[in-house]
Amino acid sequence: MLTQWLRKFFGNNNSYILQQAQSIVHNINKIEPKMIKLSDQKLQNKTQKLRTLIQQGIALNNILPEAFAVVREASKRIFGMRHFDVQLLGGIVLHQNCIAEMRTGEGKTLTSTLPAYLHALKGNGVHIVTMNDYLAKRDAQINKPLFEFLGLTVGLNAAHISIEKKRQAYLCDITYGTNNEYGFDYLKDNMIFSKKDCVQRSLDYALIDEVDSILIDESRTPLIISGPIESSSKIYYKINTVVLSLLKNNIKNVKNKYFSVDEEKKQVYLTDIGLIKVEKLLVQNKILNYQESLYSSNNIILLQYVSVSLRAHKFYFKNIDYIINSKHEIVIVDEHTGRIMTGRRWSEGLHQAIEAKENVYINDENKTLASITFQNYFRLYKHLSGMTGTAITESFEFNKIYNLNTVLIPTNKPMIRKDLPDLMFFNEQQKYRAIIQDIQNCVKKKRPVLVGTISIEKSEKLSTLLKNKGIIHNVLNALSFDREAEIISEAGKKGSVTIATNMAGRGTDIVLGGSFINTELNIFSSKLHDQKKFFYQRKKWKQDHDFVVSVGGLHIIGTERHESRRIDNQLRGRAGRQGDPGSSRFYLSMDDSLMRIFASKKIQMILKKLGMYSNDAIEHPLINKAIENAQHTVENRNFEIRKQLLEYDDIINDQRFVIYQERNHILCSDNINKNIYKLSCDVFKNIIKPFVIDQVYLNYSGIQKIEEHLLKYFNMNINFIKKCKLNNKIDYKFYINFVFDFFNYFYKNRKEKIGKKKFNKIEKNIMIKTLDIFWTDHLASMDHMKKSIHLCGYVQKDPKQEYKKEAFIMFLSMLKALKKEVVILISEFIFNKKFVYN
Repeated sequence: MLTQWLRKFFGNNNSYILQQAQSIVHNINKIEPKMIKLSDQKLQNKTQKLRTLIQQGIALNNILPEAFAVVREASKRIFGMRHFDVQLLGGIVLHQNCIAEMRTGEGKTLTSTLPAYLHALKGNGVHIVTMNDYLAKRDAQINKPLFEFLGLTVGLNAAHISIEKKRQAYLCDITYGTNNEYGFDYLKDNMIFSKKDCVQRSLDYALIDEVDSILIDESRTPLIISGPIESSSKIYYKINTVVLSLLKNNIKNVKNKYFSVDEEKKQVYLTDIGLIKVEKLLVQNKILNYQESLYSSNNIILLQYVSVSLRAHKFYFKNIDYIINSKHEIVIVDEHTGRIMTGRRWSEGLHQAIEAKENVYINDENKTLASITFQNYFRLYKHLSGMTGTAITESFEFNKIYNLNTVLIPTNKPMIRKDLPDLMFFNEQQKYRAIIQDIQNCVKKKRPVLVGTISIEKSEKLSTLLKNKGIIHNVLNALSFDREAEIISEAGKKGSVTIATNMAGRGTDIVLGGSFINTELNIFSSKLHDQKKFFYQRKKWKQDHDFVVSVGGLHIIGTERHESRRIDNQLRGRAGRQGDPGSSRFYLSMDDSLMRIFASKKIQMILKKLGMYSNDAIEHPLINKAIENAQHTVENRNFEIRKQLLEYDDIINDQRFVIYQERNHILCSDNINKNIYKLSCDVFKNIIKPFVIDQVYLNYSGIQKIEEHLLKYFNMNINFIKKCKLNNKIDYKFYINFVFDFFNYFYKNRKEKIGKKKFNKIEKNIMIKTLDIFWTDHLASMDHMKKSIHLCGYVQKDPKQEYKKEAFIMFLSMLKALKKEVVILISEFIFNKKFVYN
């Protein structure tokens, strides 16, 4: 109550930001009459004038009103569309490093042109980030005429294009691409062996479309570039046989169960009886020798194989979590968007376990060569902003992780969609019966319906039920993703029925009456001369549009609640665009995953109190509240998972920064003699120091052991005692200088014989390749440590602190070993004339 009173009295952050932005919109509108009077050429000249002002040190905030007014006027002339005031508000918010929540149909694509143009004037490049290649290509093509009219270049960073084309795309003023492409390009740029192969410029300004999906949903899966390691595919087939036996014989009696299942955390835990059974099955299947122990250091890995195989069987299902494509490959289905994730694989052997489960070809496990989370990648940008239709529910996380405020932009026209209360049923059969009845009622009225499902399996099941009733419909899921835009754009036609998974129309508006408005824009921009056909099409669309409006607009049906409120809001948001009528209703049952795992006990108690019967549909505010609490529980759990992932990655991110900085320094240096000299000094000192007596002297036996070591590992045949004819103690500093002089003499001599340019290239290759090898090995070691660090909790130690401490020790150890290996390879090249380094 106190918080509400304070907000009412003082206002909240959202209203404050909008008030500030509204005054800027007023200034933009004052400039508009002057812009209207300008010729095309004078309007285009504004770009160079604004760039000159920036070069003179004028801040972007000071030129923003004029820049936005230029874009608005150009848009009127190129597209025939004038930015609404609320779109100007959105553009200002995006410039201010905030997230703009704009409802579906409010024109986010056009809004993005405002801050993109403003930041492009700096000349550092603007990255517009989309969810998939289709949206990147579409948005680039739509906005390209506007930007080119204003003298800016537009590039498309698509997948599977050449390095040269990528480089050209990044050199453009504004570059469109997917989050995966930007992230992988960053990692690849830090794996190259020549600076000319680098494609990205500095990371200055990123504008992320569907920011909640990219920075929240996608952030649980880090970007990983990997390479193959020694094949272990056969073991997964054998372990799958063991697990099938375990599943078949698992006893329902709690006391005698082989394993327990935690659906909330998606984990399977073997019981003591289960471990004994697993050991017997492993012996029976000749995976484990009869006299060997499952708990020996050589065999403990088998338990991990069993655990991951159990998870594959209990929690990952065909046509829900993955599909099998025409090439008989396991392809992941994104749980949040419903889209297929081509090229992505589950880690830690899970993908191989699922391949064994489905009896398809098992690809070898991979070794991580480079990785980064989306959180840490996008935090590299100097300026970051994003837009979406659903961000408010995650505003705390955006602020906590990315330091981004979330601002709710008002709609251009009042929202009149009716969001009806949820209906609860006792079982799934009753729920589907009610859904079919609702669809039939809409079909009779010729009212368009969009039905949202959470998986391919559920969408196909509902499709079968509709076919049995003779209802014509379209199905949009990961199996029909190539027709996504086409299906969704026609979902507003009168009488149309569309079933869609969570991907429901991302980036494509559902227009009441059909997609004629999009056609009209194409006709406008291409100046089609067939006026009769044009006016006939427009008249026909207007009649259909008015009819759909008269019957209530688009009706949204949710077949169950998603774990995240955002996904539900995205589905609802397909109706009610730009003041259109519409309605939405969710149908639930006690069989739904969310109800069964997170809310069943609470809901059942409410049902008993209400005294409802099994055949009734239940509609009550208490039901909605319980569902919201269940979703909130899941959202908090997922936030903790993402937060923990980031906390662990932050530790390695500091190390990644050091390694990448050193790598880029080596790549950009024409001469790395100083680096080699410094490395050799450190290495030789570390070798000699253990033999120093009283911090001053070296004796005969110490020198002898040092020189044996130098000969064995560095091919340096010094023979200091023989050459100097000294048998007594020798000064430590004198001897170090002698070793350095010996190394430098042969170093310079070899360099002169080969040539400076070629020698420098060899040195750089040695340093970079060795650095990469040690870094990838270090990543693997860190990954192994992260899997087992939770065991520290059993001895009352904080796993994160222990991980941080051990990571630091491992990193220092890795750097020490890296330096020695570089000097060994350089020495081998210097002192062994037969040695050739490729």
